[in-house]
Order: sequence, then C-alpha cells, then structure tokens
Amino acid sequence: MRPEPPDTPTGRVDNRPAWQRKTDGEQRWWVALAILSAIALQTLLPNRFVLHPKFVVQAIELVALVVLVVTHPERMSARSQRVRTASIALLAFLALANAASVILLVREITSGHALAANELLLGGGEIWLTNMILFALWYWEYDRGGPAERAIGGTEVPDLLFPQMSDERLARDWEPIFIDYFFVSFTNSTAFSPTDTMPLSRWCKVLFMVQSAISLVTVALIAARAVNILPGN
Repeated sequence: MRPEPPDTPTGRVDNRPAWQRKTDGEQRWWVALAILSAIALQTLLPNRFVLHPKFVVQAIELVALVVLVVTHPERMSARSQRVRTASIALLAFLALANAASVILLVREITSGHALAANELLLGGGEIWLTNMILFALWYWEYDRGGPAERAIGGTEVPDLLFPQMSDERLARDWEPIFIDYFFVSFTNSTAFSPTDTMPLSRWCKVLFMVQSAISLVTVALIAARAVNILPGN
C-alpha cells in the first residue's frame, strides 16, 4: 500500500508531492561512499598527475570526511550551517585537487612527454571518473538549498527538474537522493549535455557547462594522443 501523506501542523493532510513536503531526510552513507571513492581515485593516480606531497592531500580529505560523518551520522534532516560549510569546503578541496590533476594531464599530453598507454588511460580515466563524482556531489549539495533543506521542504522551486517531478503519480512518493544526482552527472559527462533532467537555475547551467567542457577536453585529448594526433608518441 502507498504511504499516506503526512499531516501538517494544522491537522490537514499534506497532498503535495514528496519532493516538496517534509520527509525523513536522506541517509548519508551514499554520499560518504562517493566521497571516499573520489579520495581513493585521487590516491591511485599516477604521480605525474597529482599535487605533491601526494598523500598529505588525501589525508586532509579523509579526516574532513570522518568529521562530517561523525557529526551527522544518519539521516540529513536538520539544518546545520557549520556542517554544510564544512561539507562545501571538503568538496571545494576535492575539486581543486582534481582540477590540478586535469591541468597536469593536459600539460603532459600537449608537451609531448613520453606517456605509457596504460598510464595515460588509467590516469585519464580516474580523473574523468573523479570529476563525474564531484559534480554529482555539487548538484546534490546545492539543489534547493541542500539535503537538509530538501528534507524539511523549505524550498519548492527546484534547480534541477527531474522527470518524476512532472508526473503526478510518480511525484506523490518520490524525492531525489544522491544516486539521482549521480545519474545526472554521469549522463552529462558522457553526452556533454543534459539528457532527461533539465537545469533550471543559472548556477546549475554554469555547472553543467563546466562539467561538459572538462569532460570533453579530457576525453578528446586522451583520444587524440591515443591515435598519435598530438606529437610525442
């Protein structure tokens, strides 16, 4: 049976879609796993594609992740400016580290330095995948004010329009969680454009453009080097 919509403080049944009304909030473990995966991918990158000292950067990221999980171990249903600020700072740190890796990858490819095929494909693939995870986290963190704001139904205007929101039957019991934002990031990284989920706010459109540009440059340069278009092989 379908769960009944919750009662409002006035005693009336809230018939709004689940993504607009107050809910239990999203569990953090999906997000923690994604951040941990990004840290692991950065740790496994070939040395020429990372900032040094290599493991100091990953250690800082890991400590920040542990602090966030300890302070907010279960569902994200209560707003905390300190936790959100720390979460954004961690994402920014991860993004800067990956941006540095993208720059180092481009420099290595365009400078004509000798690159083994496995090092090029492994490093480029890890950077591309890390970039996809990071943008999924950015979408998740900023859409309608973040996970806690979405849980309390504080913002009704979405930054991302998911297809379920336009279907009255699906919207009744549906709200986006991290895997939905991960799918958006994956399709934008592979298609270089929106697919089934549309960006509505300007900041979201900017993020879509930046992600597509990074993904396109990374894939194009790796492909170009692989078929000997650029000098150095």
